[in-house]
Amino acid sequence: MHGLSRLGNGVSPPSSPRFRHARNKNTDLSASFTSGNCQVKLQNFAEKLGFMIVSGVYRRRGVLLFAPLLYISGMLLYMGALGFDASRTSGGGTGLDPIGSVYRSPQVFEKLWPLMKAENNGSSNLLANVWNPKLHQVWKPCIAHTVSQEGFAELPKSNGYLIIEANGGLNQQRLSICDAVAVAGLLNATLVIPIFHLNSVWRDSSKFCDIFDEDFFIYALRNHVRVVRELPEDLLLKFDNNISSIVNLRVKAWSSPTYYLLKVLPKLKELGAVRIAPFSNRLAHSVPPNIQGLRCLCNFEALRFSEPIRMLAAKMVDRMVKKSSKTSGRYVSVHIRFEEDMVAFSCCTYDGGEEEKHEMDIARERSWRGKFRRRGRVIRPGANRVDGKCPLTPLEVGMMLRGMGFENNTSLYVAAGKIYKAEKYMTPLKQMFPRLESKDTLASTEELAPFEGHSSRLAALDYTVCLYSEAFVTTQGGNFPHFLVGHRRYLYEGHAKTIKPDKRKLALLFDSPDIRWNDFKSQLQDMLHHSDTKGVELKKPSSSLYTFPMPDCMCKHADVKNASGNRRRLV
Repeated sequence: MHGLSRLGNGVSPPSSPRFRHARNKNTDLSASFTSGNCQVKLQNFAEKLGFMIVSGVYRRRGVLLFAPLLYISGMLLYMGALGFDASRTSGGGTGLDPIGSVYRSPQVFEKLWPLMKAENNGSSNLLANVWNPKLHQVWKPCIAHTVSQEGFAELPKSNGYLIIEANGGLNQQRLSICDAVAVAGLLNATLVIPIFHLNSVWRDSSKFCDIFDEDFFIYALRNHVRVVRELPEDLLLKFDNNISSIVNLRVKAWSSPTYYLLKVLPKLKELGAVRIAPFSNRLAHSVPPNIQGLRCLCNFEALRFSEPIRMLAAKMVDRMVKKSSKTSGRYVSVHIRFEEDMVAFSCCTYDGGEEEKHEMDIARERSWRGKFRRRGRVIRPGANRVDGKCPLTPLEVGMMLRGMGFENNTSLYVAAGKIYKAEKYMTPLKQMFPRLESKDTLASTEELAPFEGHSSRLAALDYTVCLYSEAFVTTQGGNFPHFLVGHRRYLYEGHAKTIKPDKRKLALLFDSPDIRWNDFKSQLQDMLHHSDTKGVELKKPSSSLYTFPMPDCMCKHADVKNASGNRRRLV
């Protein structure tokens, strides 16, 4: 008889509405209309478009045209086709540019730098009170609240072996691993240590044991999910000693627990082993509490880095604390996404002219062959910048932090890959923050040698140093900050202690060469305060537990005490 499965409920998305075309096509599109005794001629496209909209609504026959026409007119307005006051001519642009659409940060820095220098070596220590404890309630880890503290005395008989392939970078792999633990628990399956796919972008050949502590992973999950390093020999013989011969189930992204129970579980019982590859984002955000608890247990307790990574990372954190003596051992970490491939993918332009354009065209073609040259694809760098989608340059990160009140004696750790034109873009950041460190300055060449060529292992070093900083700054999104923010909430009583800037507002600030220093600071300090108030956020149904661990993985402090006077973490 097979073991039990852990049931859950799936949710189907609503179907999309369908639109009908207006049946009457006799709408009057004449270029003039009469009001009383006065005939008004429509002089331009904007007036004709406005007349069409008003005419359609007034006659009630073209009312269904109103929404799409309004959308079209809004887009034309946004792109400056109608010549409204949303644009203006300014130095560095190419004519009439919407405010915030052009990279003018160097001009802003040139004006504000003397005022920043005048405030150097100040006596204030923002890091001592950057987060206001009065704004937040205290949360504590309580995974035992959703996963029974002792687990099973003996795990039920397994329904079969689950093999998954984790792809992507460090935190994409992390997501796949924890979702696999949840699915294994749901199906009462035995999880085989995940296989890491050699990604064409990350190019990291590391195995699970190179990045994570394999023994500890198996031990931490022992009472909840059975984990093995490899398939037993007799089962392998059944598949000719070739894992690729095991049926690969093509599971859709964000599949519900019900789907796994109805579609995957029968195959698992029938064959004894199934593969799911790829396995990225293959489980829905909303799952039953006990399955959600397995995600918590995996991500925040069972998945710790391998010993070589932990040892070097601990040394780097200790060195960073010692170098931060001016700020009582506290430091700021910032994740800068200004590598060449990120700049290319964003389709944003900076101040490199034709040389930059040529380099970005080459980078886009090298990594995303033909994707950006497809018919109908329009690249609008200005619109991307106004919409806050452009990666912040190191210069912009520095100006933002100085505007928020971090002085030049603040120790800054930069987590990043290879910065595009590093000498050009990093120089002003070092001017603003001389106490700047990175993994290349905190660790020796000899210490880093075993990690070179392995992007996920290097990212694990960055992850750890950022995890223990007093403030973490995220600038571009992605899995690295999403997982780190959730992990920081788990460690710091529910508060992310993270600065997440409003990049739409930054685009406007950095496109204002005439802005006054006090106005610049005021707006950025408001942005810092907003990050503080948003530090504690509860998970919404459509959100990721890995970013928002409350309330699935954490309980309010009072609730923890009431539930158990001596509640402890599982590991």
